[in-house]
Amino acid sequence: MNLLSCGQISLSGLLNFVDGLWSSCGEERIIIFTTNYKEKLDPALLRPGRMDVHILMDYCTPFVLKKLVAMYLKIDDHVLFDPIEKLVLEVSVTPAEVAQQLMVSKNTDIALKGLIEFIEKKKIEKEEVTKVEEEGEIEDAETNE
Repeated sequence: MNLLSCGQISLSGLLNFVDGLWSSCGEERIIIFTTNYKEKLDPALLRPGRMDVHILMDYCTPFVLKKLVAMYLKIDDHVLFDPIEKLVLEVSVTPAEVAQQLMVSKNTDIALKGLIEFIEKKKIEKEEVTKVEEEGEIEDAETNE
C-alpha cells in the first residue's frame, strides 16, 4: 500500500523518518525503496545522502540471460542461445521469469527448451492482446464516423 497516496504520511514526515534512521543507525545502514515510477518521486527524496544507489530492475537482456544461464545451468554457450536471445529482444520477460524457467530442470536442454516455450507463449499472448486492442480502435473509429 502506498502510504503517501493514502494520506497517512506526508513527504515531510517520510523525509524526517529517513533522516532519523541515518542519524541513529551508526555507520552500517541499508534502506531499500522500490517504485515503478521514479520520475514521480520528489527530488528531495532522491538526493544524495538519502538515496545513493539507484538500481534499474528492467526486463531481461541477452547479457542478463547469459549470466542467469551460467548461474543456474553452469554453462557458457549452447546451440539454443541464439533463438532465446532473439525472443528476449522481442518479448518483455523479467529476469525472475527466466530464472524460474531455468530452475525447472538441471538438464540443460530441458530447461532451455522450456524457456523457449515460455517466451513464445508470452509472445503469442502479447500478439493476441495487440490484435484485440487494434480491433477495438478500429471499431471506435467506425463508431465515431
